[in-house]
Amino acid sequence: MSRRIHRRVLRTFPARTAGAIGAAAVVTVAFAPLANASEIATHGSVGSQDNHHAVFVQTNDPTGNAVVSYTRADNGQLTTFASYPTGGNGGTQEGAVVDPLASQGSLTYDARHRLLFAVNAGSETFTVFKVDGARLQQEQVLNSRGHLPTSISVSHNLVYVLDAGNDGAIAGFKIERDGKLHEIENSVRSLRLGNPTDPNFLKSPSQVAITPDGQEVVVSTKSAGTLDVFTLNHEGVPSEMPVTNTSAGAVPFALSFDKRGRLLVGEASGGESSYWVQPDGELTTISAHVANNQAATCWSAIAKGYVYVANAGSNTITGYSEDGRGQLTLLNSDGVTAPTDAGPVDLASTLDGNYVYQLATGAGAIDEFAVNDDGSLTRIGAVTGLTPDNGSGYEGIATS
Repeated sequence: MSRRIHRRVLRTFPARTAGAIGAAAVVTVAFAPLANASEIATHGSVGSQDNHHAVFVQTNDPTGNAVVSYTRADNGQLTTFASYPTGGNGGTQEGAVVDPLASQGSLTYDARHRLLFAVNAGSETFTVFKVDGARLQQEQVLNSRGHLPTSISVSHNLVYVLDAGNDGAIAGFKIERDGKLHEIENSVRSLRLGNPTDPNFLKSPSQVAITPDGQEVVVSTKSAGTLDVFTLNHEGVPSEMPVTNTSAGAVPFALSFDKRGRLLVGEASGGESSYWVQPDGELTTISAHVANNQAATCWSAIAKGYVYVANAGSNTITGYSEDGRGQLTLLNSDGVTAPTDAGPVDLASTLDGNYVYQLATGAGAIDEFAVNDDGSLTRIGAVTGLTPDNGSGYEGIATS
């Protein structure tokens, strides 16, 4: 693996949430039926509501997927706004407990185009919504060009979707001037994982992430323990084969990028690593598996320059600080920055970094946290009653 000095000319990009799954803990879940958004218990919030700041979660219902939107008050607390059908069905992966899609990035917001992307794992499609505050308008329902779509990434006008079924695959789309997505010809690439049509959740890939400069596509695998990097040409078409990099920590899951474009990877084995992505697709390791002593570290978010990861097997969030070189350090020596409700999966941070929201599928809740300047988290409340009565559980959270 290359260790040469990173020479890419970097621009400053806003940090984006990216996460991943792979929960290994056994959680007992009490399911409550959900017919529409009005039946979801809302958290009574203090302070004015701003409909231009919203949080979105995906029901992942196999009988009819939907995205539920919440307005965010000045103090960070959420109130249910509406529920929007995706026009497709949710899905599950074999063996998954509280993380039915076993992925991060199943619901992705693009601030540049004000678009929200939602996978329909049970329909082999994904849905594109136009975002107006907490209001959504369905624009397109597109074929994912593979089986079991579980993750979507966007950078500039490029969109890549990850299909976790069969051997695993990626497929590219371009956002045109009219705001519509169109397929990129010759962009489907197999990950060659040798899996059955519907693999066990540990065997499937967990996330796709386009680098902030739009030059590469990174895919994390779990049991294979690799970070596959496809280079992109000027049309967004990927290289025929990826550069396969061995992960610094076992079971790589969550992918995110800091403001300098460094790749941060959360590992379900209980740790976080950082890398430079080289122009040829090789990764240069900066911090190798900084262990957090927690179980099933599978999702991540960045806020105020701190990296937060959700630990589904420990019901905790771990925070890391990152220095100017990209070196990672635990905020708390025991790895516990904040406790969560049962079965924490996807994380999302607000664009200003002031708040972090934890989707705790095991409890059917969204835990609300304020981010302090020292990286500590203060719990400010929770929205409850999110888990549908279908055995799948919510999956995917995003902020605008």
